[in-house]
Amino acid sequence: MEGELRGLEIGERLVLLACQGGRVTAMDDSCNHAGCLLSGGWIDARKRAVVCPCHEYCFELGTGRNVTIPRLCSDQHAFPVRVENGRVLLELEE
Repeated sequence: MEGELRGLEIGERLVLLACQGGRVTAMDDSCNHAGCLLSGGWIDARKRAVVCPCHEYCFELGTGRNVTIPRLCSDQHAFPVRVENGRVLLELEE
């Protein structure tokens, strides 16, 4: 659903799925700054970024790039995503 954030556990990895602008994106759900779950945050449509609920750092959807000024933490790891026949497919490395 548009504007939705969903946290998933895939094996031992926590993954955030986000839907914005008709596009599905994925990145690590655990914020690399303080370990907060980004799935508990929200989407800033103007920045096209997910906002961490703990310290309001913003990570660009699709790339995971930290777009918060000043940049006090590193980027989130993003995953390639494609949608086929209504199914979301992620490319997670081993």
